[in-house]
Amino acid sequence: MKIIGFIASPRKEGNTAWTVHKILEGAKEQGAKTESWCFNDLDIIPCRGCFYCKNSDRGCVINDDMQILYDAIECADALVLGSPVYMGQMSAQAKIFTDRLFAQFSPRFSPYFKEEKAGKKLILVFTQGNPDSNLFRLYFDYTKKMFELLEFDVKEVYVVAGMRNKPAHEREDLHSSMKSLGSSLALEQF
Repeated sequence: MKIIGFIASPRKEGNTAWTVHKILEGAKEQGAKTESWCFNDLDIIPCRGCFYCKNSDRGCVINDDMQILYDAIECADALVLGSPVYMGQMSAQAKIFTDRLFAQFSPRFSPYFKEEKAGKKLILVFTQGNPDSNLFRLYFDYTKKMFELLEFDVKEVYVVAGMRNKPAHEREDLHSSMKSLGSSLALEQF
């Protein structure tokens, strides 16, 4: 099994990066091949809404680092998308990435929906400063539903709250829970 982690945070060594790496570590311990991408290291521009990807067989017309990610996603069995919560929702980096998925995946209600692209497993992990993990629950549920409409098999939406008080790497409870998520994903124990 191949599992790819996406770090949609401008902080390469922050809480989001740590949680994604711990999840991948747990998957790797179960024999999964893992790889991670930090969006801060990539040049990904917003979708143009030109529909070129749907009106040709060449995919997205934008020639940027998203082309590398399309190939990586195609070869992956499962994805982990980690994002900090900014202004009550995913980061700008995560949103640009999500919008650009349209070139490969279409919502079920879209006339461009491609059945053969369906079924990638996905874990969403959000990190936030606020200690109330349910504060943005409506948004997290919405995001899960959106990925399900793209035909992702969303296995978990995990919210790591209270990051202002204590960073992720200092929280003993997170070491095992993040690795357990990765282990479960590699072994498909959801």
